[in-house]
Amino acid sequence: MQREKALNLLKENLKNQNLIKHCLAVEIVMKELAKHFNENEEKWAICGLLHDIDYEKTKGDPNLHSKIGSEMLKDLGLEEDIYQAVLTHNEAHNIAPESLMAKALYCIDPLTGLIVAATLVLPSKKINDLQVESVLKRFKEKAFARGANREIIAQCQEYLNLSLEKFTEIVLSAMQKISEELGL
Repeated sequence: MQREKALNLLKENLKNQNLIKHCLAVEIVMKELAKHFNENEEKWAICGLLHDIDYEKTKGDPNLHSKIGSEMLKDLGLEEDIYQAVLTHNEAHNIAPESLMAKALYCIDPLTGLIVAATLVLPSKKINDLQVESVLKRFKEKAFARGANREIIAQCQEYLNLSLEKFTEIVLSAMQKISEELGL
């Protein structure tokens, strides 16, 4: 699937601009990690872009989230590793991600949220002013951005063989590249 078609599909299914921005953030980070691991950048990017395609349809039932999205992507003819990654990124299903792509998506998703929250408490509210050290400091503050599951983020060490610092650096750097689109 081409990016333009995927983006149109996302916008047909999500109306909340913050959710769309979240998907754009996950898309760019997936692309950067694919580059880091010498994987298919476009494929990983599409996975990241569409990972929450069912969010508004399932927002009343977190146990349905990503199941519906995964089925939608399967029905559209996307490759199995993409729709499997989408399915397993929701920890509510308690399905361990198996492929490198799925493991990356699983760890990236909550970290993008933590980075957005850390940006919004900066005086400038600009992601380009955010430093890795600040994100790591916020990571240790359990009361800060409670929705960003630290245990899942920390899985980057086991799943991706990346230190928390290196993983955060890659994610933050990728998000900074699209600061305008993110409105940060």
